[in-house]
Amino acid sequence: MNCTKGEAKRLTVPRDLAEQCWDDLDFLGWRDPQAPDRAYLVTELDGRPVGVQLRSSGVSSWQMRRSMCSVCVTTHTGGVSLMVAPRSGKAGQQGNSVGVYMCSDLACSLYVRGKKDAGIGARLHESLTLEEKVQRTVANLAAFIAKVTA
Repeated sequence: MNCTKGEAKRLTVPRDLAEQCWDDLDFLGWRDPQAPDRAYLVTELDGRPVGVQLRSSGVSSWQMRRSMCSVCVTTHTGGVSLMVAPRSGKAGQQGNSVGVYMCSDLACSLYVRGKKDAGIGARLHESLTLEEKVQRTVANLAAFIAKVTA
């Protein structure tokens, strides 16, 4: 949604797509192994796949404190990064972008489902069901993508 045709052709797609546990993923997120500050995520919105290019900054001292992912509401020590996406269309060409604090490894779906552990205290006790937590994660991601494409 927010990169040029040339950038889209050059992006590195994960080699382990066949091994992914697709039933546990609300979106596929990965970092570019050749450019660690660059990441991508692909999800389904309104019945069609939507991809977004992201950039993250290097680790700063403040990132070593406990922070919460805005997408899946998991807390990490040093595991949350500010992910910045250029806006799509003319706004992106003018340099406008939006950001979200997100799990650095883009494994939000796995943290929500308890398939990946972020350590002690990573998941706050909530009265929500797993399905409600998944719905919240999907809604938070959709809201971010809406800002990218607005």
